[in-house]
Amino acid sequence: TTIETRDKQLIAMEVVRSQKKPSSSLSSSDVVSSIPLYRSPPTLEVRLEDFERFAVDRLLVLRGISDGLARGKKPDEMEKLVSDLWKANMRHPQASEVINKDIISHFVLRLVYCRTEELRKWFLSMETTLFRYRFRLENSDVHRALMTELGIPYKVVTNAEFEGLKDKLTQVARSVSQPLPTSDGTYYKVPFEEVPELVASRRVFIQKGYAYVALNQVVSFVIPHFRSHLSKALVLTNRKWTSMIREQEKDRLTPIVEALSTSYLGPDYSQAKELGEMSLKDIDQAARTSFPLCMRHLFDTVREDHHLKHGGRMQLGLFLKGAGLKLDDALAFWKAEFSQKVGAERFDKEYAYGIRHNYGKEGKRTDYTPYSCQKIILSTPGVGDHHGCPYRHFSEDNLRAALGKMGVSSRALDEVIDKAKTKHYQLACTLTYEAVHGSSCDAGINHPNQYFSDSQKSLEAK
Repeated sequence: TTIETRDKQLIAMEVVRSQKKPSSSLSSSDVVSSIPLYRSPPTLEVRLEDFERFAVDRLLVLRGISDGLARGKKPDEMEKLVSDLWKANMRHPQASEVINKDIISHFVLRLVYCRTEELRKWFLSMETTLFRYRFRLENSDVHRALMTELGIPYKVVTNAEFEGLKDKLTQVARSVSQPLPTSDGTYYKVPFEEVPELVASRRVFIQKGYAYVALNQVVSFVIPHFRSHLSKALVLTNRKWTSMIREQEKDRLTPIVEALSTSYLGPDYSQAKELGEMSLKDIDQAARTSFPLCMRHLFDTVREDHHLKHGGRMQLGLFLKGAGLKLDDALAFWKAEFSQKVGAERFDKEYAYGIRHNYGKEGKRTDYTPYSCQKIILSTPGVGDHHGCPYRHFSEDNLRAALGKMGVSSRALDEVIDKAKTKHYQLACTLTYEAVHGSSCDAGINHPNQYFSDSQKSLEAK
């Protein structure tokens, strides 16, 4: 992918030359698929604001898929989830631009996620899952068009051949609980090495080197081709990014690209718009009932030790601001605690400025935003620090103890620990919320202030 500067803040994305489809199958080449293979998008001029907005919309889809997979949703549930996520986020006011938005957003995120092995692995997995379920929703004409474009050597099984193999195909279908073959159904035959997944699990009939694949199994040999191409393309994109694009676009695109992989995409919690103010007399009760574990730990620590290092003060202080604690009350809260350790005079000299600064009353007068889950998870607390994400940074024993203190039942606790071990930290927090409140949180927890806000609403409703 090359990205060049154009006038009027336009970005030209010249991705790959236009694809020349094989002319051997007229019926396939006449069908226009709504699913691009991201091999050959045209040269497009993209407005700077669309460059980021389209990528954010697609990222919402991919993160939704990641959450669905982490929750262990079944294939039918995932199919509906992918369809709903796509409809909600990938529309465009102009119908003709939907396909362009699809292509542009993919290639922007390819730039974003090509930069490390971990990012490439996540993007490859999520894009492959997205393609799998979009493919499943298409008809057989589109399937054939995509197989032709991918260069997969398939043949449609003729009626005469089908009748001769019907008994064998029925035996295989019964053994794997697949729908029984009928004369009006579609079967393809492909070289058996094209479907290793089906061969390994004995879900396909093989004869004379060919695997006979039912229509509902076609995705099994299309996905490896898609995944293989994307995997290689990500490595190539990374080379171009590090050798050329990052430096060329350091003043404009590079900051956007580097921020997107860790960006928070939810509501702004810099001001407590919905809940109003939190008073000092309510703060302990709110901490017990509505603080997420990361903030509950910081709050309990400052109450017990009367001190927090800078990272902890920032994480908890901005959270309290977003939860509705006004500046005067924030100064009173921190002074009451820190004075017990360092004295009132030292607090006024060394710490009060930082609190006022967070509220936009000092320095550049920036109104700082509370930290999102993503930012907290990626933090690196050192010795003596208490900030960060407990689901990532606590030992298992400490996490169990902290969750028990919050009132998480032993049954739910094991599930939370399991999600934390498999690095699904936000899902672990979501399961904690559900266990503590006895209600579901389908959207998932993406921000500590979202946890607080949803908790307060839940308690009010009860």
